[in-house]
Amino acid sequence: MTARHTKLDTATLGPVTIVATDAAVTGVYFRDHIRRPAQELFGPSVSFVDDTVLGEAVGQLLEYLLGQRRTFELPLNPAGNDFQQRVWEQVSAVPFGATTTYGLIAQQVGDRSAAHVVGQAVGANPLCIFIPCHRVIGANGSLTGYAGGLKRKRALLELEEPAAVSAGRLF
Repeated sequence: MTARHTKLDTATLGPVTIVATDAAVTGVYFRDHIRRPAQELFGPSVSFVDDTVLGEAVGQLLEYLLGQRRTFELPLNPAGNDFQQRVWEQVSAVPFGATTTYGLIAQQVGDRSAAHVVGQAVGANPLCIFIPCHRVIGANGSLTGYAGGLKRKRALLELEEPAAVSAGRLF
């Protein structure tokens, strides 16, 4: 597996690093990302103009940030254990403009009492935005943890549903 990465400066989120290995996107990270892997694991920096996978990821991310895209159609390959993969599959199913809770995801993966463990799996998501963990909120509607910080989480939710966020209706 040959990892490589590209960097993109965005007005909404700041600098974003997108990592790919072979023919799939494997990571999306912010400069101050919680659980950001060591830079050397990202492989060499490449221009997204010269890399088909990274170019498509950058293009779709920019379309999303401009309000021109609601779903991502990218080859994704997040590294994680079986439980994390099941959680990320549920997170991926949360549609644009909607939110869910850690407790509901715990129920969907078969253990209503596992909200805390689900929170850890959501926090370990290496593909934030492409696997939209910003759409997972607390049971009371509060904005809880996001590896990119709550400011970015709010910005992403506002991008998807400005009226709901400003009115405090998050699910």
